[in-house]
Amino acid sequence: MANTTFSHLTPVGFLQTFVIELMDACEAAGTTQAEQLIERIARSAGRFFEEAFRAEYAFEQALDRQRYADLIIGLKNKIGGNFSLVSSDAECIRVASTRCPFGEGVKNTPKLCRMTSSVFGGIAARNFGYAKVVLEKRIALNHDGCEVAIYFDKEAARDREGIEYRDYPEVTAEQQHIGELQARIEERMHQIWCQMNSRRTALPEIERPIIVAWSPAMRQVLQAIETVAPTPATVLIRGETGVGKELVARAIHAMSDRSRKAFLAVNCGAIPESLIESALFGHEKGAFTGAIEVHQGYFERADGGTLFLDEVDSLTPAVQTRLLRVLQEGELERVGGHRTLMVDTRIIAATNCDLEKVVADGAFRKDLYYRLNVVKLVIPPLAERPDDLPHLVGLIVKRLATRYRKTIHGVSPEVMARLRSYDWPGNVRELENTLERAVLFAQGPEISEVDLEVNPAPPLECGWKAIRKQVLDNAEREYLQQALQRFQGNVGQVAEWMELTPRAVYLKLNEFGIHPSLFRPQPPRNGNGE
Repeated sequence: MANTTFSHLTPVGFLQTFVIELMDACEAAGTTQAEQLIERIARSAGRFFEEAFRAEYAFEQALDRQRYADLIIGLKNKIGGNFSLVSSDAECIRVASTRCPFGEGVKNTPKLCRMTSSVFGGIAARNFGYAKVVLEKRIALNHDGCEVAIYFDKEAARDREGIEYRDYPEVTAEQQHIGELQARIEERMHQIWCQMNSRRTALPEIERPIIVAWSPAMRQVLQAIETVAPTPATVLIRGETGVGKELVARAIHAMSDRSRKAFLAVNCGAIPESLIESALFGHEKGAFTGAIEVHQGYFERADGGTLFLDEVDSLTPAVQTRLLRVLQEGELERVGGHRTLMVDTRIIAATNCDLEKVVADGAFRKDLYYRLNVVKLVIPPLAERPDDLPHLVGLIVKRLATRYRKTIHGVSPEVMARLRSYDWPGNVRELENTLERAVLFAQGPEISEVDLEVNPAPPLECGWKAIRKQVLDNAEREYLQQALQRFQGNVGQVAEWMELTPRAVYLKLNEFGIHPSLFRPQPPRNGNGE
């Protein structure tokens, strides 16, 4: 920036100076560090610029070559370049410039050209699958201008010296591990599912279990499953009704060395008090009226495997005493029996209540609580898993469409916006019931109407600050959705309407998990414009 006078200093020139000095500092630290930093900055910025371009022009599908050229040329020219299209064909797009946005200062830090390469290449790879960016001329190297070729054909670019970009997701080592873990869990659950299905030829096919874990909270649950499954530890799963506690219990069983044995699930709250002991521990012939033969309880039938006790807080004091003995000694007696039976059954218990409070009230044995709570897993409510919702909706709609033999591909943008803004007090189970009703009454290829109950007011126990924040968040979310619907997903127009910057609007959208693409006009489904 040596040729820029103080009186002609602009905001862009100010920022350019900072970037150049940053690059100089990185280069002093080492070439590799400088290139990695530039690559990271440029790829992230490129994604933002592409989204802004799509929002402004309401364009959702993959860019074609003409739109791609418009994007990269417009991007450079808006920040002070003088780019134009030189040539365009199926193999390559070539653009040229007679002026660098960084001015003469770029000659002091030629690595800044890597930013152009990474922005151009990252956007191209996301839309075309592959790109190789060749910087054929560079003002930074004292050429008379800049000329950049972006190749889409790998063979055509084979002998060209440049940087290759592919449409590979940028994942951390931890994210890669989570993805592999989820695949292993689903594979083990699928194997057990197939075994169960093969023994039920006379019954309707059961649905294959899948854990949706795109949210950070559910990914933590997956990691906990991996840690606890190989151990003999008793597990207590906490979570609201309908979050999928049994599904998590099945995953723990599937990943354990007990997976070849039985997994039995019991809803303790659904069994009458007079029958719960017999159901769990079995009974001898003649133990009571109607006991005409020996009955093996759930513990015996799950010997060597896993027994899932849902709503464990509903157990009577007598059953709690028997359960404690099984956990401590691994032995039981059937109702009406006098012979001690040894069992090797792993217990996974679950509750949707504050079990500590139940213990404090004296309704649940403290020693039993400690025996059950060796490992505690908390399943977050659906309202705290916004990243999971679209994938759950897609999965559930696909299952329901198959079950009811209807050709439904998904939900409309308006319906998805409503689903995202709802609090889901009934969690995944409520979502399934809601979508089932919608699928039954849907007339077209997508769900355009959905029946949602009014969200209940937050309880007074939440406190004034929590209530105020919830009300303000709901109002802000609703306003954003209405604005997006009014301007058909154009974030630029929404920002102008709200008197904010587009960046501020994008931050708010990310906070509430709202995707502007859901509010944009859908592209035609076929070449006939239908």
